[in-house]
Amino acid sequence: MPAKRREIVPMALLWGAGISTIVILIVILAYILAKGLPLISWHFLTTNPGVRGQTGAGIYSTIVATVAVTGVALLVAAPLSVGGAIYLNEYTRENLLRKVIRQAAEVLAGIPSIIIGLFGFLFFVIYLLPYTGGWSVLSAGLTLAFMVLPISLRISEEALKAVPGELREGSLGLGATKWQSITTVVLPTALPGIITGLILGMGRAIGETAAILLTAGGALGVIQSLRDPACPMTLYIYNILTEYNDTSAAYGTAAVLIIAILAITFITDWLMNSYTKKLQGL
Repeated sequence: MPAKRREIVPMALLWGAGISTIVILIVILAYILAKGLPLISWHFLTTNPGVRGQTGAGIYSTIVATVAVTGVALLVAAPLSVGGAIYLNEYTRENLLRKVIRQAAEVLAGIPSIIIGLFGFLFFVIYLLPYTGGWSVLSAGLTLAFMVLPISLRISEEALKAVPGELREGSLGLGATKWQSITTVVLPTALPGIITGLILGMGRAIGETAAILLTAGGALGVIQSLRDPACPMTLYIYNILTEYNDTSAAYGTAAVLIIAILAITFITDWLMNSYTKKLQGL
């Protein structure tokens, strides 16, 4: 059988898998947006949720809580993940320590979110109560940082690996120190990949529910500090469905969440493409 004919079946399967993924994504997005978009209004976005399942209320405080919790998670995970990736790729060779760190990151990425949430509840909410305020934005953000960290670490490391060695050698040959080469040559070149890792990690943090359920507290008021309890959008969707069976508010909140994630993804992709072209002098 000719080689081209033998490749028809594998290629058809691969194309089918790719197209099926796109179709499933479109169906989910279209269904949620069709149900939720008619419910979104300025009133819905700028008023706080009602009490005891009150209809006609908004989701303003849940948006603020989502931004705050995700921001804390990124502020903690970003320097740790990027710093760890720099250490693994630029300052170590293939040895036991490097393998242990990578394996630890993979294990951490595979731990169920409810287990990480339980750890966050016992450690941040209970043990560190005087510092975090118990159920709070800070406890939830620190817990989510453990979920963002392994994803952004591995992607940041791969982004640094993709930087050509000639750039490092050229910088060192011009008299720059290793750290100067990393900060002025390697990191700017790898920045699109690093940002991609952080965005993927942020997507997981925004969409997380189990860990939030055990650490955020679920208060519906607008937070005044990071030590206040809060109710991010994912937790709000869970609460109004399980307690009040309010599907309309759930669809509206889900649509806002999807639009926010899509907007962040597309804007970041556009900015990174513009940055890459500028870096290449195009």
